[in-house]
Amino acid sequence: MMLPLAQIQSSDWQPLLDRLAAELPRLAEQLMTPWMLPQLMIVPAAYYLAVYLAVPLRLRLDALLRSYPLPARALTLIAIPLRHLKWIVFILLLWLILVMARQLTWASRSYVVELAASLATAWLSINIVSTIIRNPALQRAFAACAWSIAALNILGVLDDTQAMLDSLSFNVGELRLSVLLLLKGAIILGISLWLANFASAFLEKRLHGALEATPTLEVLFGKILKALLVVGAVVFSLSAIGIQLTALAVFSGALGLGIGFGLQKVASNLMSGIIILLDKSVKPGDVIQRGNTFGWITALKARYVSVATREGVEYLIPNEDFITSQVINWSYSNPRVRLEVKFAVKPESDPHAVGAIACAALGKLGRVLGDPLPACHVVAFSAASLDFVLRFWIKDPEQGITNIRSDAMLAVWDALKAEDLVMVSAHS
Repeated sequence: MMLPLAQIQSSDWQPLLDRLAAELPRLAEQLMTPWMLPQLMIVPAAYYLAVYLAVPLRLRLDALLRSYPLPARALTLIAIPLRHLKWIVFILLLWLILVMARQLTWASRSYVVELAASLATAWLSINIVSTIIRNPALQRAFAACAWSIAALNILGVLDDTQAMLDSLSFNVGELRLSVLLLLKGAIILGISLWLANFASAFLEKRLHGALEATPTLEVLFGKILKALLVVGAVVFSLSAIGIQLTALAVFSGALGLGIGFGLQKVASNLMSGIIILLDKSVKPGDVIQRGNTFGWITALKARYVSVATREGVEYLIPNEDFITSQVINWSYSNPRVRLEVKFAVKPESDPHAVGAIACAALGKLGRVLGDPLPACHVVAFSAASLDFVLRFWIKDPEQGITNIRSDAMLAVWDALKAEDLVMVSAHS
């Protein structure tokens, strides 16, 4: 049970309060010394000097880099500190001023410069390191946590702050949880999950093509690998903060029961995704049709299948729908697809000539296959028309079905018109 605020002893806060009480007079004394005003002027002066020097220095460094044929990866790494060149110059100036001041006078007379140099160095280091994190939210969270820890450490109150946060605790059964423990767990878990995702993405890229497997097996292997790494990250994080997995047995049982009743669809989609990968019914690159949705599969995710259409729309279809409803896979076992178009001509036309002309017209279309050849059949006679069906094969349905049908109709129209054969409405 969580402790009410009234039950939190003042002694829990006393070490931090004592430290602050001891630091405030020293800080006030520093502010009143004649050395304080020069320091307060030196720090902003060093910043504006760094801004002034950074521009020509950046131009010289860019010219120097262009003179050497460095690989692209090296240029990318070099560009990271160059984006912070102003702050690098500012920090170097502060540390140079600090060294000179220490040589000329006592260390206490350069306290503000030392504090500014330490805080700026920590801020710059954290910002450079955080650039390798691509997730913006995680990047900001990492920078905030790292900066807070660094600032407290530089100010000398990190240990007292930790003791105060550890005093704010509550019990869950025999398990004692404190604010400090939860914060450490969140930080370790965030770093562990980021490392797990980074490692899984790196290994998937390395293993892609190295394994002689189908795309579905590669996706399945990648998902299993990612799941194992994520579970390992969670287990490591709990162990790192001293929580034994046996202490979570009751909680995990309740969580499993809640998932069974409240997250049935999520669990169903996860299992359906595994079934899809195992039975190889669809795979990335397949051209599928489900209802009015026609497109090609771009990705198989744990919860859904991503289907992109030629209109630029991307549908995220739940995995369960691929298991329980009808899906037309145009390229399941063979990418070749047979299409047909219907047309009619006047009844006095020669059906043999019409069929030959129509087949020859399709032979000029690049997407129409020559093996098997297009075939034209008479399907109906009437006093008003001769009805034909023209069948042909393509092997790239992902390029569109309607457009090739339109091209075929136009090619037949042009060919018949060139022979003075007139198309008419088909007999219904």
